Amino acid sequence: MRCPWCGTDPLYTAYHDDEWGRPERDPRRLFELLALESFQAGLAWITILRKRERFRAAFHGFDPAVIASWGEPEIERLLQDPGIVRHRGKIAGTIRGAQAFLRIEAREGFSPFLWSFAPPPAPRPQTLADVPAQTPQSQAMSKALKREGFNFVGPTITYAFMQASGMVNDHLAACRWG
Repeated sequence: MRCPWCGTDPLYTAYHDDEWGRPERDPRRLFELLALESFQAGLAWITILRKRERFRAAFHGFDPAVIASWGEPEIERLLQDPGIVRHRGKIAGTIRGAQAFLRIEAREGFSPFLWSFAPPPAPRPQTLADVPAQTPQSQAMSKALKREGFNFVGPTITYAFMQASGMVNDHLAACRWG
């Protein structure tokens, strides 16, 4: 059995089977996941998955060192790209997030910073109704990221990020991929 949230779309099932919930510690990959989760706010995750390759190209592989130097010309360029979610606030927020990433990475490491919010392992949920939308840990992560300069990182977004990056394992108990 597979978790029912991914349905039968091949892109979605491949994401579920091969990526979602797998512990990720690479700082750049974590930055990409957090940025994509931020762009997802208000949209379906499948929308972001379908645009992910274009996002990667448009954002130079989500290289924080490149993105951190961007300004209005790059924002305008990205607002013209139909292959991504064209939202000025989210684009500008990704630039500010890249700047924050560089500060955090230099200070303590982006991955250790984020993983410090991971809860202890817990039993896998039995049903989708057992999966929370947010937790005290995602609320704390949200507040810390906002203090650092990130945007579009509310506690529901940070919980989805924690699920995607494997900080929590919310594959249902009957799911063979968990």
